[in-house]
Amino acid sequence: MNPDVGDGAGPNRPASLTIRSERRGDAEGVALVVGAAFGSPVEARLVDAIRLSPEFVPDLSLVAVAEGRIVGHVMVSYAVLDDGGEQRQVANLSPLAVLPDFQRRGIGSALVRAVLVRADERGEPVVVLEGAPSFYGRLGFEYSVPHGIWIDLPSWAPPEAAQVALLSHYDPAVRGKVVYPPAFDEATAHGEDDPFGSPEVL
Repeated sequence: MNPDVGDGAGPNRPASLTIRSERRGDAEGVALVVGAAFGSPVEARLVDAIRLSPEFVPDLSLVAVAEGRIVGHVMVSYAVLDDGGEQRQVANLSPLAVLPDFQRRGIGSALVRAVLVRADERGEPVVVLEGAPSFYGRLGFEYSVPHGIWIDLPSWAPPEAAQVALLSHYDPAVRGKVVYPPAFDEATAHGEDDPFGSPEVL
């Protein structure tokens, strides 16, 4: 039971929590958070690879700061949506990480909500991701396939792990298969037992 998942404002949420854009000099703190949250270096390599790629969107890489240090991180960058005839950029959320000692305190939910607001302000029609419906469904995401958006999922993931948030600029013509950029392959983010972690504890 995760009582703070629904609204991201659990009773143990740090009073000093601040969410802001990632800054120059934050990379080491972000890497520590991501590595600790996932228990492997793979996702930290993914963050580094995205930062160096053309798909990186600095405005959509956010950190959560509490007790004077970075305790959480979320990144939205661009993937491609391929409908078989046309390709267009689509915002993709991955990864999301919170230090283990700060999980179940609403920080992950706060990060997701904040980055969705920023994506909406940029005019993005949707944000896609692979993740647990039990967590992301409380934050405005839903199963992507009924909206014509497909994601090739790892064998361990249920079909409903293909998720999409429809933002205020949503257009039903935004359809197709999500194609990840080279940064994801370079970081070998796929092929791990669970490369997207267990976000319901955030």
